[in-house]
Amino acid sequence: MPGFKSLDNRLKFQGKVTTVYESDFIAPNGEQITREITRHPGAVCVVPIVESEVIMIRQFRPAIGGHLLEIPAGKRDIEGEPPDVTAHRELQEEVGLSTNNLVELAQFYNSPGFCDEYSYCYVALDCEYVTDDRQGLEEEYMTIERISTSDILTLVTSGKIVDAKTIIGLSLAMQYLNER
Repeated sequence: MPGFKSLDNRLKFQGKVTTVYESDFIAPNGEQITREITRHPGAVCVVPIVESEVIMIRQFRPAIGGHLLEIPAGKRDIEGEPPDVTAHRELQEEVGLSTNNLVELAQFYNSPGFCDEYSYCYVALDCEYVTDDRQGLEEEYMTIERISTSDILTLVTSGKIVDAKTIIGLSLAMQYLNER
């Protein structure tokens, strides 16, 4: 398959979380295209299971101007930190849980049409409660919700859960639990 060739990247915005470039490419047919590309450090997401419930958060998301029901997640913003270590840290920070049974379910690009954010998704089993360590205003005001595993599919299909990483994580975690 003929490939695209990168020509140039121009920094357009440098933020705390993302960087945006305007990038030029040559297509296989010789035509030049320009795309805006958002660079992101990557993320983790975790489906924590306690007994027959998923421990989730309801958090304000400024980009949509509202709250979403989500699984715990966070940026891979510590240079060189392995994804599973980030997952353990986020699990404690957001929902006050710890586990020695963290299983990787999948890796995926969140929105590759414009962003290189790459996520690692885990299920956390045999969780124990520890002190949480919430970071930032959104986490300070989020709520923790315990959702029965039997209600997960209905919440997704009814549109009550609309966050992509949460849908991916929950779907894979329910499959993992059913196959055990």
